[in-house]
Amino acid sequence: MAAKDPCKKHACEIQKCLQANNYLESKCEAVFQEMRRCCAHYPKGVSLSCSGFKGEGKESEKQVPDSNPPPTLKP
Repeated sequence: MAAKDPCKKHACEIQKCLQANNYLESKCEAVFQEMRRCCAHYPKGVSLSCSGFKGEGKESEKQVPDSNPPPTLKP
């Protein structure tokens, strides 16, 4: 028997919250935060639910400057 996924409960809560809130992620921020905490608590690979979760925190959402900015339009 496979080991129980420690963060699966949080992944299910995210799905329930998104469905209940018309898929508005902003309405489920607290649920996402709980998932982030759970994934941070366990080493990589322990929770299959965390393997596809890209919610490491607000730092991961920051825009990275593009090394090739768009060309400047001249009048």
